[in-house]
Amino acid sequence: MPGLRHRLSTRIVSLSLGALLIVLAMISGTLWLSWQLEGAGAAINDAGSLRMRANRVAIELARAHAGERHQLDAQINGMDATLARLHQGDPARPLFLPDDPGIRAQLERVSQDWNQRIKPSALADLGVATGAAPAYPVALASFVDQVNRLVSMIEQENATKTTLLRLSQAGLAAMACMGTVAVIYLLYIWIILPVMRLQDGLQRMAAREFSLRLPVETRDEFGMLADGFNRMAGELEGLYQDLEARVAQKTAELARHNRDLAALYDMAAFLNMSNDSEALCRGFLERVMQQFDADGGSVRMIDADHDQLHLVVSAGYSAALEEAEHCMKVDACFCGEAASESVVLIEDLSKGAALSAGRPASDARFGCAREGFPGLAVFRIETQRTVLGTFSLHFRQPLQLPASDIRLLETFGQHLGVALDHLHLSETARQLAVVEERNLVAQGLHDSIAQGLNYLNLQVQLLEDAVARSDMNETRTIVPLLRCGVEESYQDVRELLLNFRSKLAHGELRQAVEDTVARFRRQSSTALALAFNDAQGGPPLQPEQQLQVLFILQEALSNVRKHARAGHASVIVRNGRTFSMVVEDDGDGFDPTEPAADDQAHVGLHIMRERAARLSASLRIVAARGTGTRVELILPR
Repeated sequence: MPGLRHRLSTRIVSLSLGALLIVLAMISGTLWLSWQLEGAGAAINDAGSLRMRANRVAIELARAHAGERHQLDAQINGMDATLARLHQGDPARPLFLPDDPGIRAQLERVSQDWNQRIKPSALADLGVATGAAPAYPVALASFVDQVNRLVSMIEQENATKTTLLRLSQAGLAAMACMGTVAVIYLLYIWIILPVMRLQDGLQRMAAREFSLRLPVETRDEFGMLADGFNRMAGELEGLYQDLEARVAQKTAELARHNRDLAALYDMAAFLNMSNDSEALCRGFLERVMQQFDADGGSVRMIDADHDQLHLVVSAGYSAALEEAEHCMKVDACFCGEAASESVVLIEDLSKGAALSAGRPASDARFGCAREGFPGLAVFRIETQRTVLGTFSLHFRQPLQLPASDIRLLETFGQHLGVALDHLHLSETARQLAVVEERNLVAQGLHDSIAQGLNYLNLQVQLLEDAVARSDMNETRTIVPLLRCGVEESYQDVRELLLNFRSKLAHGELRQAVEDTVARFRRQSSTALALAFNDAQGGPPLQPEQQLQVLFILQEALSNVRKHARAGHASVIVRNGRTFSMVVEDDGDGFDPTEPAADDQAHVGLHIMRERAARLSASLRIVAARGTGTRVELILPR
């Protein structure tokens, strides 16, 4: 910002104030001359009235001599008052004599002549006898000449001032013209010319004439604009001259970013593939080494319980180095330091300077240097919860990694940590699923086959006793029971095998339900009706959900076949905003509040409840003796 004295606004205000002061001075002079002329005009009138009053004095003397009523005293007093006004002036009228010594001297002569000669003559003639020669008329002629000379002198002075007034008005008009021209010229110099220079500079700059510089001739706002324009032109010239280098630099940065994004995408796609942990780590290490042109590398996992690092995979290591470092303490080398320091970068191991740790390392930590890897970079393998291990890259040249590569490698370590954690969680989930399924299998075997075999064992013992007693009637009674028990156990085994082999793809539930109903109709004399309504706009269930629903249906129909002794049964499936399945029969039913006479009476009820719990569904069983049983499964979306 320019100083106050150099600002354009200061110049314009100063110019305006100067012009205003000059104009006011000229107007004031004109007004003064007009006032002087007006006062002189009044003085001419009063001076001219002296002649009239002197003649009136003569007339009043004649009346007095004729014995008539006269006003001689009033006329004499009027003469005295007029002379006094001419001497003193009257600003209110205005009335005053011009400030000229000759006029003042002539007024004094007129006053002296009146006071010393004319006035005494008039008073003396008033007392002269009738018929005597009066002295006043003789003296009057010379007095009038003196008054005429005074009036003439005032008129000449007034004419001079009138000429001055006209000259001042002409000068004011000329000054107005000259001032207008001067203001236009100054505004052109101060504003229009700098604006035109800036406009011309912008046009030439638009034509890529970046070497153009505007002259900085003032220190006002336009001077600052010109200086800013010159600095802008210099910047543009430098940018234009360096544009190719900048474009190449930005292109290289963009290519590096694209390469990093492609590497991240490739790494994420690989880590999302189904692999075991060792194959995952090996593929990860190969890709990272290829991305950063590393000559060697390793992936190590932390055993927090024993404070050890286990070598999972390596590349570029000699057999001796692999053997020496397959298991070591966490603090035995730089690879363990990354677990606590996040990143360890060593520019040159051969110099014994650990840049990240800021202290020299002992000889035991220099196995990589002895293998010919002076450059070392170690990064964490981590999740949000914990540090799983570290991975290292080895270089046969001193290490220099930019900050962007360090961030990318840290991101790789986080991706690998998440993938390994996902593998661990998936394996744990599979083990839990196997355990749950084994529990269901064991319960199914216990509730059906084991109890059936126990029943057969009891019948065999009874048959053995009957044979020992040679009781053929009892033998004939027991053999059909054995045959029926074996057939029922065989059917249970087949049903369990079919249930365990059931696999459903997306949208195959209807066909599986129809197959299960058809198998029931072949195995039982109970009339079974099926109503499957999937036209209510509900999305199909997931394959795992379909499989659990099918298992519940198979268990419910198995109970109907084995225990209900029903004449009719029905299966109703509705797939809308809420999935529901109802299995109902008109068989014997049971009282859920009473304990069963034997374990086989409630076969499958516990299994159905466990499977419904795995679906986060509700299973409601309504039963009463003699009124049948209703099993209702409701799966909210």
